[in-house]
Amino acid sequence: MGKKTPEINSSSTADIAFLLLCYFLMTTTMDQDMGLQRRLPPMPDPNQKVEDQKVNRRNIIIVKINSADRLLAGTEPMHVSQLKDKIKEFLTNPADNKNLPEKEEIEIEGYGPCMVSKGVISLQNDRGTSYQAYIAVQNELVKAVNELRDDFAMANYGKKYLQLDEDQQTIVRKAVPQNISEAEPKDVSKK
Repeated sequence: MGKKTPEINSSSTADIAFLLLCYFLMTTTMDQDMGLQRRLPPMPDPNQKVEDQKVNRRNIIIVKINSADRLLAGTEPMHVSQLKDKIKEFLTNPADNKNLPEKEEIEIEGYGPCMVSKGVISLQNDRGTSYQAYIAVQNELVKAVNELRDDFAMANYGKKYLQLDEDQQTIVRKAVPQNISEAEPKDVSKK
């Protein structure tokens, strides 16, 4: 007669596993990557006159990336390295150019009246656009907005945007909004 091996009582294993799962779920902090933050422009007022809507085209710059990863900002073909400065000029409209966005005075709580650009960046890409080109363009658009926020923060608070407290950052975001609208990718090779 062989020796019988004692069985391990596994009735409480599920309970222990459940308690460990609960413990790790409650104690583990997950880093939340916000990803690419986008705020879409408001829907146009249905009562707005057609002439007004034509005038408001000055407030939109269309940034296109085609299937060959070529970049077009407005009507100009350009290299991705030129995009940031083009967007900064578009959003600030320093010379009050009639072809660049309007500015409207907005009352910002905790700051006061501020001239804010109505500029919207419309990003359009082709289904064949490479991921690298798409991300490179995204980075330049966000970099342009971040640099404008840093300029505003330095001028008003003497610090860069990320060094400001939460209330000051909220003021800067309202003064320099990031209005980037993304269209569905199109297949331009189809007619």
